[in-house]
Amino acid sequence: MHPSEEIFCEKSSRLRGKTIVIGITGSIAATECFSTIRELVRHGAKIIPVMTPSAAKLVASDAIEFAAGTKPIIELSGQTEHITHLGDASAADLFLVYPATANTISKMAHGIDDTAVTSMATVALGSKIPVAVAPAMHVQMLENPAVSGNIRTLSEWGVHIIGPHRDGIKAKVASKDEIVSWAVKLLSRNDLADRRILVIGGRSEEPIDSMRMITNRSSGLMALALAKRAFERGAEVNLWMGGCSVSLPDFLKVERFTTVSDLVGMMDKVDHDLVIVPAALADFTPMEKKEGKISSDGPFDVKLEPVPKVLPMIRKRCKNVIGFKAESGHSLEELEERARLRMKEHGLKAVVANDIDDAGRQTSSVILVTEKASKNITGTKIEVSDEILDYCAEII
Repeated sequence: MHPSEEIFCEKSSRLRGKTIVIGITGSIAATECFSTIRELVRHGAKIIPVMTPSAAKLVASDAIEFAAGTKPIIELSGQTEHITHLGDASAADLFLVYPATANTISKMAHGIDDTAVTSMATVALGSKIPVAVAPAMHVQMLENPAVSGNIRTLSEWGVHIIGPHRDGIKAKVASKDEIVSWAVKLLSRNDLADRRILVIGGRSEEPIDSMRMITNRSSGLMALALAKRAFERGAEVNLWMGGCSVSLPDFLKVERFTTVSDLVGMMDKVDHDLVIVPAALADFTPMEKKEGKISSDGPFDVKLEPVPKVLPMIRKRCKNVIGFKAESGHSLEELEERARLRMKEHGLKAVVANDIDDAGRQTSSVILVTEKASKNITGTKIEVSDEILDYCAEII
């Protein structure tokens, strides 16, 4: 057994049965390919690596072969690899250039074939196979009118441009997580295409003084899973996140809030087809925030006042709202009843009810309560998200 088979579908089977030809070009970001290929394999993809001679100077072909389980193609041979792998729609499912240098991007835009990667690109573009490029270069190269124009040309042809992400003078290549999400997006159902979805998640943090706050242990995992899966299913996604314990990907449109008051101030921007609210928001906030740090030498009193309810505000601006209801110590019947009361109270399309003991875990057990039915869902955050989004796809 090749070592790549040991990690096949280790994380999911979302790319199982899909073949991705990955073109590696001569950017130092090529060093990221080893982990990116391994991550794609962990989600079930079969990888056919193709390298330019410049890329082979930066990353050993043996390392790429170890990652993919397939020997990389550096030169085309009498086997006509560009035709074999990309000659028709029954061959590879996606051609991905990662990383894509300014040189290779410009050659693709002008039909120049002088490496195995550019020959693969020409065939893929002519075969109508999905093509994506993940640029990586210095910002000055990205802003060169010829290069930026060539990127626009590829985009106009239907090529998907992934990133890059600016960091000082560098236009950094997309992360492995972003590449996986894009691969899933391009190779799976797009039942949420052209829909604008807002996910509001994380926890509010109501300050007592400059150090202390009233908050909770919501991690933001559920909101992130929902946002990523909505993106992968074709939606235009906005993620509004309060305090959280997760890393937020730079390929999602993220806005942060701290207090419920901050979130209330964002309501004018709600103009989406659907809003999902797994956020754990405070019911009360201190009437007065103390400047500095309250002395710990003696007792002190904190007077609380209720905060505005956010769900009714969202509901006034969007007819399709999915709420969440977290409880503790209730039977499934009681949990469903409380969720149904919340749904009727605010005119929601559905409520996802769960036990607070699930907070921060990678798996969840929830009840999706709708007007006419309820459904018990147990699985990973991704699996639960898909069940919720299946319902969302029906109503929008």
